Amino acid sequence: MPLVAAAVCPHPPLLVPEAAGVAAGELDHLRAACDAAVARLYASGARTVVVVGSGDRTTDLDAPYRGTFAPWGVPWRVSLGRRPDGGVGTDGLPLSLLVGAWLLSRVYPDETRPVSWRMVSVASDEPAEDCATGGARMGSADQPWALLVMGDGSACRGIKAPGYDDPRAEAYDDGVARALADVDTEVLLGLDPGLSAELKVAGRAPWQVLAGAVRAAGGDWRGDLGYYQAPYGVAYFVANWERA
Repeated sequence: MPLVAAAVCPHPPLLVPEAAGVAAGELDHLRAACDAAVARLYASGARTVVVVGSGDRTTDLDAPYRGTFAPWGVPWRVSLGRRPDGGVGTDGLPLSLLVGAWLLSRVYPDETRPVSWRMVSVASDEPAEDCATGGARMGSADQPWALLVMGDGSACRGIKAPGYDDPRAEAYDDGVARALADVDTEVLLGLDPGLSAELKVAGRAPWQVLAGAVRAAGGDWRGDLGYYQAPYGVAYFVANWERA
């Protein structure tokens, strides 16, 4: 069965209002865009949502998925999914997947159409060709599925940015924004891992998994870029890809 839809969201811990504190309102528009993107993903008819985000290694994680925002000052736990055999599951989700689980738990699917979740960590230094191959092999053979791809753009947009100011950052992010709007898999697959690392881009590998999955799925796709801004010097994108 085919990949039917995909969504791209960022994963700053400040998305969680309790972690942002008095600054929570500054990201209201981003939060709303993420909620809308996840709602569209659930409405796509997918029976499984695969969440892909950067981590310290490439691996398929075991459900149930659990993590906490305590390292960011909030004793807030997130839990997603369950196993009928009572398996231990995964504790200590990487930030990308932790925020993904939090977003998925905020927007609930239609209870008459159950949805399952799967989480995949991709090493931040995974070669582009391996990301594409992993995306092409991802999915379900017996039911429609969707992707939630977690990733931030450059963190070098200004002197107050986490990576300070880099004159290459804006052009890099603009290119990603256009690729997400146009469903341009070639541009995403062509993102240079070295430059991406220098610009502290957290989304390069997950975006290339997305590109590989959509390229393998084939057919015509349309993109919708719902958000692109760089608050706090970090570029955040929210987008939906759907079959045309």
